[in-house]
Amino acid sequence: MPSDDGTEAEFHARISTHILDTVSGEPARDVYVRLERRDSEGWRTIGEGRTDDDGRLRYRVPTHEWQAGGYRLFFYVEPYLGEGCFFPEVTVGFHVRDPERKYHVPLLLSNFGYTTYRGS
Repeated sequence: MPSDDGTEAEFHARISTHILDTVSGEPARDVYVRLERRDSEGWRTIGEGRTDDDGRLRYRVPTHEWQAGGYRLFFYVEPYLGEGCFFPEVTVGFHVRDPERKYHVPLLLSNFGYTTYRGS
């Protein structure tokens, strides 16, 4: 993303996710995922995209947006799982305490449940 002076802005690529369909054992492809940060006015979108063929998504977050604080990933999984799923969307909230560290938030997914954890 160009900055005001026309140069390439500095980005942190320290947040990623991976969605695995635990029923099929395959990556969940083309799932919409939104990254939000909490500030004084509430939640604000700072990144969004779709998982790739390996079920992964890495965000390019501008340095000024990636700081200690509250974040959440919103996974819109119903189009992937189908109308018969119990959880049409999954929201995972987490805290970034050290913005210099890598944060990987995987999602293990099925029609009737999900699991997440802090990965590396």
